[in-house]
Amino acid sequence: MTLSPDLLDILVCPKCKGALEYRAHAPEVLLCRADKLVYAVQDGIPVMLIDEARTLSDAEFPHTSAS
Repeated sequence: MTLSPDLLDILVCPKCKGALEYRAHAPEVLLCRADKLVYAVQDGIPVMLIDEARTLSDAEFPHTSAS
């Protein structure tokens, strides 16, 4: 499932209010590089709870120019 571009335009990290990277491939997630957090997307719904985010691993999600 893919998140709507309109939704992606308004979503920000709930911790720092910074930009998020969207990764549509499995697992579908939103990444905050500033806070090193990964927010899950479950059944097309972003889970934007800081307590449920996991730590970002650059090995798992390397930097790319495409989102």
